[in-house]
Amino acid sequence: MGEKNYVYMVRCGNGSLYTGWTNDLGRRIRAHRTGKGAKYTRGFGAKGVVYLEQLEDKSAALRREAQLKALSKAQKEALVQEWCRENRPPIQLGGVEDAPQIAQLYRWYVSNSTATFQTSLPTDQEYRQWVEDTLKTAPLLVMKDRTGKLLGYACAHPFRPREAFRWDVETTIYCAHDVRGKGVGTRLMSALLAVLKMQGYWNAYALLADPNPDSEALHRRLGYHCEGRSPRTGYKLGAWQGLSTWCYRLREGEETPEEPNRTPDLEVVKELIAQY
Repeated sequence: MGEKNYVYMVRCGNGSLYTGWTNDLGRRIRAHRTGKGAKYTRGFGAKGVVYLEQLEDKSAALRREAQLKALSKAQKEALVQEWCRENRPPIQLGGVEDAPQIAQLYRWYVSNSTATFQTSLPTDQEYRQWVEDTLKTAPLLVMKDRTGKLLGYACAHPFRPREAFRWDVETTIYCAHDVRGKGVGTRLMSALLAVLKMQGYWNAYALLADPNPDSEALHRRLGYHCEGRSPRTGYKLGAWQGLSTWCYRLREGEETPEEPNRTPDLEVVKELIAQY
């Protein structure tokens, strides 16, 4: 398989658009978002991809990059709007009404995957309670297509029950099995981490089945790092499975933390997730 080449536009912190090309999309976008990309995005920040094209080779990508850069701002914004309508369903706040679709999506993983160690199929009613419990820690983020079909969800729960762990959360991400690899998980998790930081949490943990290369790649791109692996932790689908622990530092430092805000202003949350 040949090298993949892309041209892209990212929305910057000042509202402008930065145009570039790359043959490693995940790495390049992460560089922009973490202040290690182009000089322009280092200066103004990069919120996320708002336009993307895949080209047949580097030469074609460079030509298309030059064409896009030559467009007026109005022309670029028109392209962005069109692309987003087709390729970027909005991230929304989820609620109890989403429980049946969430349960249905999750049941596929229970039956077909070691991504979860659960083996009994949850009911819709159990997931209504699950949603209510989830919202006690942080907003539940969902993404749906134009028909209302659930494409994925991301959320957080307390990492441990003891009081000293109340600045730590365990994050969860599941995408519909037929849309994996299309950027749904990256967008949902990026938005969730931003919300958790805004709420005042300090550490986000993810417990991943080991091996789970796709989920590991996603979490690594987002900035998680593996803190340890436990082999032969669970038995499912006829084989022993391990467990790995990954951590994302929402905040740095050693100062005394303020209490996390478990009930943030939802209008503020909507404004924040709209950036993703």
